[in-house]
Amino acid sequence: MIGLVVAGLMQAVVPQACTAALCDAERLRPFVDRLATAQGSGEPVRIVQIGDSHTAGDQITGSWRTLLQARYGSGGRGVLPPGRPYAGYLTRGVTAGMSDGWSVNGIFGGAYRSVGAPPIGVSGYSLTNTRPGAAMTIAADGPAQMFDRFTVCALRRPGAGTLTLAAGAVSQVWSLAADRDEGACRTIDLDAPVSAASVAVAAGTATITSWATERRGRGGVTLSNLGTVGAQFVHVRRTDEAVAANELRTYAPDLIVLAFGTNEAFWPGFTPAGYDATLRADVSRIRRLAPGVPILLVGAPDSATRTPSLMTLGGIASPACGAVPTAAPPVRRPGEIVQPLPTTQSSGWRPTAALASVQAIQRRVAHDLGLAYWDWARAMGGRCTAHRWVTDPAPLMRGDHVHFTSRGGAAIAQALQADLDAAITGLSAPVAPVFRR
Repeated sequence: MIGLVVAGLMQAVVPQACTAALCDAERLRPFVDRLATAQGSGEPVRIVQIGDSHTAGDQITGSWRTLLQARYGSGGRGVLPPGRPYAGYLTRGVTAGMSDGWSVNGIFGGAYRSVGAPPIGVSGYSLTNTRPGAAMTIAADGPAQMFDRFTVCALRRPGAGTLTLAAGAVSQVWSLAADRDEGACRTIDLDAPVSAASVAVAAGTATITSWATERRGRGGVTLSNLGTVGAQFVHVRRTDEAVAANELRTYAPDLIVLAFGTNEAFWPGFTPAGYDATLRADVSRIRRLAPGVPILLVGAPDSATRTPSLMTLGGIASPACGAVPTAAPPVRRPGEIVQPLPTTQSSGWRPTAALASVQAIQRRVAHDLGLAYWDWARAMGGRCTAHRWVTDPAPLMRGDHVHFTSRGGAAIAQALQADLDAAITGLSAPVAPVFRR
């Protein structure tokens, strides 16, 4: 429990009901109730995770998706940014492709354009054709991700062009011309699952904001990873509210996972008061765009730096990690205490001075605003775990002490699911009657 005040930079955190690293799990009850119906028939249970590079890389979300779909069945790949919005873009389960002739606008980095660019939706990107006939494709990598529902979201506006949507043997022409600017989505439902679909600009100029593939009528789970490399949560404000709200209504998530904090902790301009205020505002904005949807706020994971300027905040230095264990601890089970390991000398790596403050604020804001909270750093083993994960014979983190290997991503997914399972068991237990005289 983080409750220690360090030189006034952190405030005490209200104690919460926690199962291992998961706190206030009761707030996930609507999602838990939906998950109980996932096996069999009906609409898939939909999870949408919005985050930074940890989400974009799909190491963790991909492993979590595999766990969920192995247990509950595959509801499809879910929501994705359209096409290939940046170099090195990775997907798991499906392969996206696109022709030349697309211009990208994104919420952060080199893709972001603040003036005159098309609006951006929930995926964090919008793609606009710059030449006639520009096209993009999406294909399932195997039978488990074949789909019989294909959804495309785009901008309708005066003078907009026309798209041709194709999935299997079905093809539809969709005019995006409208009297005013607005987000719109078009869905193709098929009689049988297919392995590929495409979008092509038939005429004029068109802007696509997201797309999705699903399996209908057999339950299962979809887990959509909508991540932007380098982004902080505040950058999600660059999405257009009307466009994003329309997409969220269309995609109808049963759970939204917010996974930011690493880039905030590495930001030289970080202040605790400023972050507290922006986090509250940004969470409130998501709740306004997706009313009634339960939210799980994932705390920033443990990480480390060797940059001296990031080791001090408000004149207070981040405490050194001291001796470093010779191996990473095993992935813990809920409630299990990680035992100390043999140590060597200090590595020189340490968490940024802002990281503990980021984590404490996330935990407090989640509790105050009615969100469930998962303590990612605690699930890893606590402060100064990152270097152990890097130096393990089979590394769980990369040498930058920030990003995870595929093995580390799988470990994080297993820890998160184990905590959710423990919470689900608790939420499913019968409530004892209260007797009053």
